[in-house]
Amino acid sequence: MTHSVVVLAFDGVRLLDVSAPLEVFGTAGPAYAVRVCTPDGRDVRTSTGLRIGADCAAGAVTDADTLLVPGAVDVDRFVTAPEVVGPVAELAGRARRVAAVCTGAFALAAAGLLAGRRATTHWAHASELARRHPEVEVTADAIFVEDGPVFTSAGVTAGIDLCLALVEQDRGPAVAREVARDLVVFLQRPGGQSQFSAASRTPPTRHPLVRPLLDAVVADPGADHSATALARRAGVSARHLTRLFREQTGATPAGYVERVRVEAARLLLEGGASVTGAAARSGLGSDESLRRAFARHVGVTPSAYVARFRSTRYA
Repeated sequence: MTHSVVVLAFDGVRLLDVSAPLEVFGTAGPAYAVRVCTPDGRDVRTSTGLRIGADCAAGAVTDADTLLVPGAVDVDRFVTAPEVVGPVAELAGRARRVAAVCTGAFALAAAGLLAGRRATTHWAHASELARRHPEVEVTADAIFVEDGPVFTSAGVTAGIDLCLALVEQDRGPAVAREVARDLVVFLQRPGGQSQFSAASRTPPTRHPLVRPLLDAVVADPGADHSATALARRAGVSARHLTRLFREQTGATPAGYVERVRVEAARLLLEGGASVTGAAARSGLGSDESLRRAFARHVGVTPSAYVARFRSTRYA
């Protein structure tokens, strides 16, 4: 039985958000019938300038097994565009399941499809999705999230991960594995998307006691930044400092220091430092401490991170 997939494209859509899912479903074979629809049935221009031809207008779609909503670079314009949000809401009512790639989650949220559900989006926009839509439980580190018949994924290439999961759901792991092999990608990518993000080192606070401490930690991650040492520097008790840190950064002093040290270790590893060297210079101390901190914050081991991000050379 043929599975109908409808991809909604629009002006400004990210090209890879559209082309990557099309490649997955196309590689999965004739079991999938894929159509690209646009709000008015006309061709659209992607964020790269490449034009995409439309198979039909959104209003001409009477039903679909899967509706796929890609994202856009200009999120502010995207989420306020009635020519996008309106068709998403209408098409979702005619689809058995709905999936969003990258910032496509914003359109699903604006259409009311994520209320009371877990969802994810590109790591750079996750906090904004949570701010605009408090009714959505945003899981910032996930590569993709399934909540009932609604799927959301992280940025850009995570659309491949998502669509492989949909193929596996429809046709089983053997077919999904063959598609992954053909495309030379992971069937299940290890780790979350925190391994791709450049975490902000300094939260946006101007508190006269907390801000200088944050800057000091960033300036020299390897120094003594115990709660006692930080409190002594600020001239307050460790207990009071912990309360201030929670209010201003959402973390304890130890939690913030560890985040900064992990980020420092990441940069050291990308720059060619050994795991032992990165552990020592970042202030994390030992290889084991670095490994545990990476597991908590990055989701992969330091060695795996080095293998993926230090260089594009394969030999």
